[in-house]
Amino acid sequence: MHGTTVLCVRKENKVVLVADGQVTLGDHVLKHTARKTRRMFNDKVVAGFAGSTADALSLFERFEGKLQEHSGNLQKAAVELAKEWRKDRALRHLEALLIVADAKSTFVLSGNGDVIEPDDGICAIGSGGPYALAAARAMVKHTKLTTKELALEAMRIASEICIYTNENFTVEEL
Repeated sequence: MHGTTVLCVRKENKVVLVADGQVTLGDHVLKHTARKTRRMFNDKVVAGFAGSTADALSLFERFEGKLQEHSGNLQKAAVELAKEWRKDRALRHLEALLIVADAKSTFVLSGNGDVIEPDDGICAIGSGGPYALAAARAMVKHTKLTTKELALEAMRIASEICIYTNENFTVEEL
């Protein structure tokens, strides 16, 4: 996936999800202030996407339905969405990745049926994801920044390296 960066950092009983706001089409920037995150299930769950906008919006809606169906159980909703995403004829062609998190868990979801919980509570998706992930992991070990400060600084670093990532960040905290 290229064209965005979404980072989730879990530290000190806080969860921060940050996404950039740039939308590109080929080598053109179409928008600088897109919102790639969403709060769900009475603001108890945060989600962020990387990939095709229409695909991600469709997945957000389906995921919210799974949360309702499973009374906010994040893990069950994530597994059920991943299974549906992999098996459904139309959904399996969607090109996106999702990060979903609540107060206790974080998962990365893909159309291959992946539901991955990061070992260290930090995950990132999109073209700038590896840069943001590396920066966040280093800062967790070597700084005393708050969770939000750390996530924002890691995203700033990613935006300086990845041409598909800008500094118009959307921040969601739990």
